[in-house]
Amino acid sequence: MPLAPSERAPATGPATALATAPVTGGPAGRGRAGRTRPGRRRVLTRDSVPYLLIMPAVLGFAIFKAYPIAASFWISLTTGNGDASRFAGLANYRRLLNDPLFWTALKNTALILVVQVPLMLGLALLVALGLNSTKVWLRPLWRLGVFVPSLTGLVAAGVMFSVILNRDAGLLNWVLSLFGIDRVNWLGSSFWARVGVVLVITWHYTGYNAVMYLAGLQGIPKELYEAAMVDGAGPVRRFLSITLPQLRPILLLTVVLSTIGTLQLFDEPYVLTGGGPDNATLTVTMYLYNNGFKYFDFGYASALAYALALIVSVLGILQVRLMGERR
Repeated sequence: MPLAPSERAPATGPATALATAPVTGGPAGRGRAGRTRPGRRRVLTRDSVPYLLIMPAVLGFAIFKAYPIAASFWISLTTGNGDASRFAGLANYRRLLNDPLFWTALKNTALILVVQVPLMLGLALLVALGLNSTKVWLRPLWRLGVFVPSLTGLVAAGVMFSVILNRDAGLLNWVLSLFGIDRVNWLGSSFWARVGVVLVITWHYTGYNAVMYLAGLQGIPKELYEAAMVDGAGPVRRFLSITLPQLRPILLLTVVLSTIGTLQLFDEPYVLTGGGPDNATLTVTMYLYNNGFKYFDFGYASALAYALALIVSVLGILQVRLMGERR
């Protein structure tokens, strides 16, 4: 005879055992192994480890970059030195706008920029095209020779060219004399002194930019040139339609870097001419250096630094807008 539901024996299966087991995982019944001390948090967690790893870099940037930049801006708002310095507001910036020597330095820098950067980058692109050709023998050797000048220190390059461009005993004037050309006062004339500065910069950085262009040329798929040749495109058409568009990112990079470097030009004119003759090769960075470390006018020097940073930023943004990818 079947038993009534109330008279049946309780089930003893695994599910019943789990259901009837005492709960020990709650706050009141947690075991010793799962117990945590109140008020104490782990430092090393999956979320905190990335922040701990970048902390040294962040601290280094804050101490050696962010703080000096902020301190320089504060100094640009003061006049005087040391304990005698006092807050002057925008007086240094108003002085900068009315300083004829600053405008002379800016004009010299802009003139060198307009002449030297296109000349250097054009030569670098021609050199890269030549070194990328399979018709050139010993290409690794030529590539090394082109890149070696960029490894030379700027001061060493300036000293070397001060000897080469010497009016009386310079190598360049000796070579010109072989062709019946009179000696040129490279470092004593306003015009030729600027030409000498352009020669040094071009010699030093052309190989560096050529290597960057060469890397870009080697990354262009050969199938594009083969398809263009099948369509009847000549060398000039292939260069304008394939090479230049494919090199646009590297061209933009070299233009921006060369512009920034020329606006910060200091070593070459300082070693070659010291800013002369008659301030013909005085650059903004040299004028900044003279005010800061010759006349100890740190407030005005800091204002010059921020003015130069503003000019560099504006030109960089314009170049990116004009040469950047069009979407």
